[in-house]
Amino acid sequence: MIHNILKKYWGYDSFRPLQEDIIRSVLDGHDTLGLMPTGGGKSITFQVPGISFDSGITVVITPLISLMKDQVDNLGLRHIRAVYLHSGMTAKESSIAWEKLVNGKARFLYIAPERLQNERFMMELRALDVRLIVVDEAHCISQWGYDFRPSYLNIKSLRRLKPASPILALTATATPAVAADIQRQLEFRNEKVFRKSFVRENISYIVRHTEIKIHEVLHILSRTSGSAIVYVRSRKRCREISEFLLSAEISSTFYHAGLDFSVKEQRQNEWQAGNVRVMVATNAFGMGIDKPDVRLVIHYDLPPSPEEYYQEAGRAGRDGLPSFAVLLASKSDPGVMRRRITEAFPERQTVKKTYERVCNFLHVSIGEGYDSVREFDINKFCRIFKIQERTCRASLRLLSQAGYLHFIEEPDSRSRLKIIVDREELYELHDLSEKAEEVLSAALRTYTGLFADYVFISESEIMAKLNLDRQTVYEALLELSRSQIVSYIPHSGVPLIYFPTAREETASLLIGKDIYEKRIEIMSHRTEAILDYAFKSNSCRVERMLRYFGEGDSGECGSCDVCREKKKSHKKNYGATEELKLQLIIDFLKKSPGGATLQAIEINCGNNPASTSRVLSFLCNEGFAEYSEGIYRLRIEE
Repeated sequence: MIHNILKKYWGYDSFRPLQEDIIRSVLDGHDTLGLMPTGGGKSITFQVPGISFDSGITVVITPLISLMKDQVDNLGLRHIRAVYLHSGMTAKESSIAWEKLVNGKARFLYIAPERLQNERFMMELRALDVRLIVVDEAHCISQWGYDFRPSYLNIKSLRRLKPASPILALTATATPAVAADIQRQLEFRNEKVFRKSFVRENISYIVRHTEIKIHEVLHILSRTSGSAIVYVRSRKRCREISEFLLSAEISSTFYHAGLDFSVKEQRQNEWQAGNVRVMVATNAFGMGIDKPDVRLVIHYDLPPSPEEYYQEAGRAGRDGLPSFAVLLASKSDPGVMRRRITEAFPERQTVKKTYERVCNFLHVSIGEGYDSVREFDINKFCRIFKIQERTCRASLRLLSQAGYLHFIEEPDSRSRLKIIVDREELYELHDLSEKAEEVLSAALRTYTGLFADYVFISESEIMAKLNLDRQTVYEALLELSRSQIVSYIPHSGVPLIYFPTAREETASLLIGKDIYEKRIEIMSHRTEAILDYAFKSNSCRVERMLRYFGEGDSGECGSCDVCREKKKSHKKNYGATEELKLQLIIDFLKKSPGGATLQAIEINCGNNPASTSRVLSFLCNEGFAEYSEGIYRLRIEE
């Protein structure tokens, strides 16, 4: 049955390694942990079981709104019914999603972990038949994980609400300690762990040491071909490097969290279609991206941990063809990396003060704010309170880990449109401007389902179809909204603050050791691990990385820069020795017309019997010398 589902909805004849094992474990009712590297096809391991159930729903918990939307959209393209619920939705949209779930018109429900703190949601979920609970990016539940999110700890409440439903936890990056902690935190009833080796044999991992990184980027790109990603840590650097590459006639664009959704979508589509070769991006780019033919991933800046490096570098070569992951390192990097640890952990008093100021800024009084979402202009906040943005972000991250608030930097910023009149009424409209009629007509031609539900739209797409500017399209949509023909929700790129609890007294805030000292220790460990990878060349880089992830005795990869240099050095030394010995023996035999014994040759040409024998055998086999009665004679004509 599962093979039929795979063929019907995905068109594949067989599963990838480990996929079928995980699916059968889930269908047998076992709590299951799947450790699969980036690009290993994790989503199929729960989507196939979700479709195979004769009734009920699969609840999928994932940390990113953009990721859950992409998955729901992709399922929709395969005619698989799925919905999501997140804090950026209107009450009407949430209500429609619930109706689909209750009436059996959706097989999958995607939610963020914060949703599990909502008592009303949990009460409504109690009435649904949950057949499977899926925890994506499961490393987020472990304090040992590189991206620990306290909201993931709420998943325990879902486990207890639906004790008969098996849990499938999935992650691409987990050390042995993290894997064990995931099972403990999710209260696994049995140990069913499926590990796919982290080895990616088609990727060559390379470190380049340079003080002028941009020149090295240009050097690498000019000597390679194919699609590429250049990862950086700064939004400003994204733009600067992209512009530099364009000036060097290398097609490039850039991507970071601060861009409007329509801009990000357009640039991502251009890159995926192959119209742009290089994407220069922060780590905001990549989650959910499935472009198989990326030949090169360059890290301009050192990533914070081996987990993040492995995940981002793993976006190269998903088609199995030879690809490269290059990390650029300079002498200043260790100091920069270690300073990041200090910057990531402001003083506790600073963190508490930030909480107080954020609540005041958003007009949230003590005892209020529970389960509310507020727009948060971080630039304005930092300007008013004269606080550095990096300190503010670090404080918000700690407050999030402590469970007091959640900073949502990439809210759902796409515009949405729904037609709220009957089809017949559209033909009776007479008071609209010409531009409003054009925009409405273009929307109807471009998007389906506008009469049934809110649909994500792109003003840029309508602009291109009608050859109008953005302001004209925007005003036309507002006119249609005022005329109560459509419900139009414009996009908003403003970050959000979600309050999972009511505001507390500043003095009572608890930033415990697990949030502060323990996290410093963990971050320091990861920092030293990535520095070891980047700056030590005494052993195979892949072997060291695999050891970090718990794969011992993997042996040398043979393709990283350390292994290549070792081969090159060995070949060079061997070749130089043989070439020198060859010339010495030929010269000696030329001076010995009657020939020479092996002993005489060894005495005069270097006492290395193995090397001497190899050269003499070569000369005889190739007809350049002959051997008779213990004497070697040269046959080369003068």
